[in-house]
This record gives sequence, C-alpha cells and structure tokens, in this order.
Amino acid sequence: MRRPTARAYTASAAALAALLMPVPAAQAGTMAPGAAAATVIEKVPYAMDSSNQAAWWTPVATYKGRGQYTYFAFNEPGSTAATHRPAIARRDPDGVWSRLPLLDQSGQQAEFPDDNGHNQPSVARDGSGRLHVFASMHANAWRYFRTEAPGGDVTDHAAELPDQGQGITYPIVTTAPNGDLYLAARVGAGADQRPGKLYRWDNATARWSVVATFAGALNRSVYPDDLMVDAAGRVHLLYEWAKAPATGFRHQLSYLRYDPATGAFANSAGAAVTTPVAPGTSDVIQELTAGEEWSIDNAYTGPAVQSAKLTLDGSTPKVAYRYRSADSGGNFRVYYAYPSGGGWARQTVYAGGQTAAALGITWDETDTERVYYVTGSGTDRVFAATESGGTWTAQSAAPGVSADRLAVRRDSDGNDVLYLPDTAHNALYYGRR
Repeated sequence: MRRPTARAYTASAAALAALLMPVPAAQAGTMAPGAAAATVIEKVPYAMDSSNQAAWWTPVATYKGRGQYTYFAFNEPGSTAATHRPAIARRDPDGVWSRLPLLDQSGQQAEFPDDNGHNQPSVARDGSGRLHVFASMHANAWRYFRTEAPGGDVTDHAAELPDQGQGITYPIVTTAPNGDLYLAARVGAGADQRPGKLYRWDNATARWSVVATFAGALNRSVYPDDLMVDAAGRVHLLYEWAKAPATGFRHQLSYLRYDPATGAFANSAGAAVTTPVAPGTSDVIQELTAGEEWSIDNAYTGPAVQSAKLTLDGSTPKVAYRYRSADSGGNFRVYYAYPSGGGWARQTVYAGGQTAAALGITWDETDTERVYYVTGSGTDRVFAATESGGTWTAQSAAPGVSADRLAVRRDSDGNDVLYLPDTAHNALYYGRR
C-alpha cells in the first residue's frame, strides 16, 4: 500500500529564519532566487524517540535503482518512556516514505531500553538488496536484523554473527563497491581492555566472518568512529582510544587501512602495520596536547577527542573531528585533517562556541571537502563548512529546522543526504543538498 508523499520543503542560506513552506515534491529541488545553494528538507512521517541520538552511528544508506532510495534507521517510541523500537524509514525516488519495523523472533517489533549514545542503529544495503541493521547494543550480545530479499521483513538474524555471547558496542557498517559489507565494533566488556574488531559480509555466500582484531591494548578501550571502502575495495577505519573500561572523553584519534586483496593493514602513508595496533603503533591524527590525561572520570574537563567522521578523496582519507584543548574554554572545536608529509595536517573549521557530538564530512569535486557540524545552541544549529585558501566558511545546512544531531551520507548522484534528528520535538528530518 502506498503511503502519502511526505511534505517537501526548500530552504536557502538566504532565508535562515524563514518558516518552512510546503511545496509540491516536484519542486523540492529548486533553487531559491539569489541563493548560493539549496537544501531540500522533509519531515520523516513517523514518530521518533528522543533516544535517537549518537555520534558514532551510521544510520543512513542510499541506493541507486530507478532513482535514489534512502534508508534511515532510527528509534521509534517504545511502550514506555524508557524504551524504544528500532525501525527503518525508506524514501523512494518519488518521495514516498514507507516504514519497516525490526521484528524479533516472535514476529513482534523489537523493543529495547533507552541508552543515549549507545543504543542507536546502523544500517547498510548489500549488493543483493538485503538491508542489514545493528541496533541497541551496549556490551550486549548481537542485536542484528536483516531482510532475506529486497522488500522482505527485517527479522532477527543475530545467530549468524561470529563472536556469539560477546558484548558488542558501537557497530558501524558500510557497503563495498562489490556489494560486500564491512562492520566495525568494540567487542567485549572487560575492565582491563575492550578491543575493536572488523567483520565482513560476503554478499555472494551470505556469510559473516571476522577479518581481524584491528586495535586493542591493555588498559585501553577502542571507540570506532567511521569506516568507508574505496573504489579498489580497501577499507578505511577511523577510531579513538580511551582508558579502560569506558569514558565519554577519548584520545589519540587514529586511522587504519585494510586491503582485502592482500590481507594487510597499512597507515595513511602506505606503510604496513601489524594488528592489533596499540596507541603507540597507531597512525594518530590528533596527538595528546598539554594537560591531556587518560581518565575514566566523566566529569573530566581536560583536553579530549569526542566524535569524528571520515570521507575519501579517491583513496585519500579526509577527517572531521571535535577536540577540546586546554585553551578552548571548555568547548569542543571542529577540525579538519588530511595526510601530509608522512603525518597529518590539521585546520580549524569552527571555534565559535560549543558544539554537539555530531559530525559529517563529504567530498565534492566542486566544493572539495564539506564538514558538517552542530552548534550547542541557536535557532539553526546544523552547519556545512567549506574551505578556500585555508579559510573555512559555513552556512546553515538545514534552515528553520531545530535539529540537534546529525549524520551524512553522499549518494551516487553526488548529493549529500542529511539525517537530522530533533530530539526536543521527537522528529526526524531528511535533507538533500
């Protein structure tokens, strides 16, 4: 049964405070007169639970068929205020939305306790059209759902994963050009260490396997941030380190690359590395600075990393991340980093105030890198920044929408697809720019 087309909106940077006005879906991509860029905004027509907020997740997938399809994994309200029910909102090329609940073994929609920053879903579509969702795990056994075929129900397939009975946290997933999937997660709930592992879904055989424990060290925990696969099939990983067992403030943001053709891991300069890497052997993007300490105190106020995202310029990684330094007045500033001279060069994207633990980054052949971030306050809070001559300029990426979280994926047509939760109003928005 077809659902009604969601209301579509067009907003420009020249109308930051304007109310969103409904327009026909056919007009949703038009440019406002005199605007430098346009953003299509639609409210997803399903209620969102306020727990639908994270920094590490990969809740967006896109697919080009007869047009662009978008899949948003999100938390719906549960039976009580302290629970949620995961689902997928699918947007067809004609703008029609449909809802796919995640079903447990009894055939009912799965329900889990709220746990902000942990119990949020990640989604990917494999080369055969099957949807895969990892949901609501904070040192829990696998909670994994997928379809058997395109258009099928999204059902419990947790028994198919390796490492049964292990505590899984921060699952992030992406699709390779050949239709395989790669999944990174923190595995284990030990007090002395919690390593990061990489898994692969073989699309041809419909099987999951362990690639490697990519990072791990005594008294340290790994926090996966993002992963992408380049055109040659190499997997690019982004992760942070923390003092074990866990903390809200992390350190030594790091990068790693895996080549499935050779089974080897390398750093950003192409030098081979032995896994699992430790903090001392990682390709560190953000080194420790003055006053930075390894602490599990969630009231820690010193220098720290908190959230990061990755994009690729061909096979070259480009990174956006938030870092609080000793001189930032307690604010997490936004930085951009890229490989240079055997190390990493860094630029400041935004230092105008506090930011939320939400980032995105994409690569565009015209604008080059686009860094998305969320400010700690304001009417418009989601911004997109671009760089020219070392200077970063930002504009509102979702005018009139009070979103306070963010995820971004670039589709095959070269559009940035924005996932915009407004947790204060239990609303989720779709954006395209």
